[in-house]
Amino acid sequence: MIRAIVGVVDTGRGEMDEHTLNTPQRLAAAKRWFDDALLNSMQLAGERSVTVAQAAVFAALDEDGTSVSELARRIGTTRQSTHQAVHGLIEMGLLEQNPDPGSARSRLVRVTEEGARVHQRALRTIARIEDELAQRIGVAAFEALREALRSPWGEPPLIR
Repeated sequence: MIRAIVGVVDTGRGEMDEHTLNTPQRLAAAKRWFDDALLNSMQLAGERSVTVAQAAVFAALDEDGTSVSELARRIGTTRQSTHQAVHGLIEMGLLEQNPDPGSARSRLVRVTEEGARVHQRALRTIARIEDELAQRIGVAAFEALREALRSPWGEPPLIR
């Protein structure tokens, strides 16, 4: 278990200190920190609880709608997992699925009016979480982090 981004990792055989975490572990822990902050803040504000997978669907949607296959590709999960997340959000009234005017075989997932309201609240909450992080680690460090993540990394390397 990773605690507080740079906390310790419990391997079940003891704990490792923060210095043993590699970059992918730190990125994953940072993502979990943001997910926890967002989902818990939204629930505290009275919004219905959603899963991390369901939140990822919102982040990957186009304004005009997106197919489940395209959502799965963007999120990096299977079509089946994405389909489950989408249908959970449809049942909550946050998304709807309609025929794709450009393809008789495809359906597009779109945000409902209620989904748009919740999504706007989530975006405002993310901005406040980012502000909080900037205060915790320093504005310069936060801006450097954002810039590093915006920079093109190129294709993943193949290391032999």
